[in-house]
Amino acid sequence: MALRRVPPALLAAVVLACLLSTTAAAQSGNIKHVLLISVDGLHALDVSRYVSSNPKSALAELSRHGITYSNARTPANSDSFPGLLALVTGGTPITSGLFYDVSYDRTFFDPTNTTCAGHGGNTIVFDESIDLYNQQNVSQNVIDPTKLPRRLDKNGNCVAVYPHDAIGTNTIFEVVRASGGHTAWADKHPAYDLVNGPSGKGVGDLYTPEITNVGGLDNTHSVVCTVENDQKKVQAIINEINGLSHDGHSAPGVPEVFGMNFQGVSVGQKLAKDNYDNSCVDDSDPTINQQPGGYTDGAGTPSAVLAYGLQKTDQALASMIVALKNQGLYDSTLFIVTAKHGQSPINPVKVNKPGHFADLVAKLPDAGTNPAAIAIANAANCATGPCGFVQDDDVALIWLQDQSMAQQVADYLNTNATPLFIDEVLGGAELKLKFNDPLKDNRTPDVIVQPIYGTIYTTSTAKNAEHGGLSFGDTNVGLIVSNPGLKASVVKTPVVTSQVAPTILHALGLDPQSLKSVRVEKTVVLPDLP
Repeated sequence: MALRRVPPALLAAVVLACLLSTTAAAQSGNIKHVLLISVDGLHALDVSRYVSSNPKSALAELSRHGITYSNARTPANSDSFPGLLALVTGGTPITSGLFYDVSYDRTFFDPTNTTCAGHGGNTIVFDESIDLYNQQNVSQNVIDPTKLPRRLDKNGNCVAVYPHDAIGTNTIFEVVRASGGHTAWADKHPAYDLVNGPSGKGVGDLYTPEITNVGGLDNTHSVVCTVENDQKKVQAIINEINGLSHDGHSAPGVPEVFGMNFQGVSVGQKLAKDNYDNSCVDDSDPTINQQPGGYTDGAGTPSAVLAYGLQKTDQALASMIVALKNQGLYDSTLFIVTAKHGQSPINPVKVNKPGHFADLVAKLPDAGTNPAAIAIANAANCATGPCGFVQDDDVALIWLQDQSMAQQVADYLNTNATPLFIDEVLGGAELKLKFNDPLKDNRTPDVIVQPIYGTIYTTSTAKNAEHGGLSFGDTNVGLIVSNPGLKASVVKTPVVTSQVAPTILHALGLDPQSLKSVRVEKTVVLPDLP
């Protein structure tokens, strides 16, 4: 058989393709660990400004060896629970079932209803209030089971519902542990037990130093105290990079997947005045004490308080980079920096705090006679039991006692959009385009209200920003995926943070389809990665 001469151009193309394929495969196989960091509140704009102004910073180093996704969005809603679950499950409340850290389930019962008697329906409270406290109002960093909602299990027993029990989907931690890997996570409340997933065993080393003690010290009143609380988790990460447990007492080895959340930036964004109640005794930086937080303009210029949170967070990231390099792990670690949520508004002149949503409804002229207004009032005034619930911040989630009223309530709110500062009402068919049908799903609100940008349904004088809603400020977050083997690039194509979870499993050589949310919601790996 005569040999055919291959044109030089074609031969070169084939060789190049082979080399690229080999390089990509080698790089993909080189990843042994993933360090996932959520800098809560971190906008894409914050990342861009900080990297540009601080070329020697940790964020700048990570971006020089990574892909920056400048148009990353969190799935709605943008509260901390759905925000974190997006990162570790690959899904949204459609599959996770959690819309907020305090929400509602039409089948749950009050914590005191230990026999699950009567009709189901109750709030789900998974915040700092479920901690076990000592007599000095200091959290013991564990959950008090007597404060948990209850439900009937498959055997008809009335059982307490831990946060991890309330998730409808599995997590990356469960997948990694099932493959024989070690996992670790650190976060701000013991309620972040939720990352364990339905098995309750996803995270091998879970560390949750409480940041907000009910009736005691609330670190979030001061960016300095918040940074100190963050530093506890940073030390845990350093210990884990060194192959130790978070407290340094054992040596389980370096986790395949581990990470933490930072609160310093989020608190720096929210505070109307730093340390407004003088509860933080640390005066290491008196220049920011009692000063306003947030941004100084609509262009995202940080105040001194926010700049402090950004700087201390970047220094902490730098310490992790150093620790990875010292242990010879930097080249084999995929370092991901993103955020559970953003914060809004960025522009301080947009801040509007008219009061709680149900109180605004109650002030309408026909509030005492209109059935829709009465339905909202009943849900808002329901302390416990199957009578509905209203959760508000820079969003309003409404669970109605009588679900047949949903369309009537949505129509009423649309009619009164101006006095209620409403931008959009999701209800009926429009809500079902984005979420599950409330008539078939026990967790989905009957109506969701997105207020006009900058509106926070609160009377609080302590904060000038919030998260939880669907706005651009709430959902547009920073996202850098970094490794020394990657070339710097910026991807402006829209992505969502739920794509982080399948990306992590893919990088570790595990099947992203192992995640239920990935299968159900068709979540794909982040683009432009090998």
